[in-house]
Amino acid sequence: MRTLLCKATGVIGAALPSSAAFAAVEDVLAMTQKLVVFGFVLLLIVVAFGVSMKKMREDKRQTPLTRLFDKHEPIHSVGPNTLVTECVRTMTSEKLGALIVMEGERLTGIFTERDALNKVLAAGLDPARTKVSEVMTKDPYCIPPTTTVGEAMALVTERRFRHLPIVESGKLLAVISSGDLTHWMVKDEAGEVQQLVDLDARP
Repeated sequence: MRTLLCKATGVIGAALPSSAAFAAVEDVLAMTQKLVVFGFVLLLIVVAFGVSMKKMREDKRQTPLTRLFDKHEPIHSVGPNTLVTECVRTMTSEKLGALIVMEGERLTGIFTERDALNKVLAAGLDPARTKVSEVMTKDPYCIPPTTTVGEAMALVTERRFRHLPIVESGKLLAVISSGDLTHWMVKDEAGEVQQLVDLDARP
């Protein structure tokens, strides 16, 4: 009987995990808990970052357009009798998507890349003989400087405008492009993303 009990005890002892196995299991559980906590913290950071980005975008959409341009910045304009060839050369050299057409102090039109393609080239007109007043977009839609970025972006999207003249009391202050609006909306977000990456990369 004693021999049988000894054998049974030996079998049970062999079946139970060793202290080293228990330690290994505890290490795995501890590591798992750390990973769960780290994942939760990372999730909180991502959610907080997303909320802050959304709030920042909403705030930036309420910004008046006066924040986007310098009133002393030169406005590229031509007279109504300027030939299309000269206009295109100016647009190319200055890397412009549009030129404002002025008659004295009065804004009479805007000449864009789209006008050059659709109204000159596609129509078979000679750009060296065609005045810009013949092919410009007459009386373009103008907005006051109190217009917000969000309102300007809505106009660009809904009416397919690429350039918006900003006018106050009949005076042309600036021309805002769709690219200017997009750049304004994303310029600080790129910095915020880089800061988050740098923070995550710290030891």
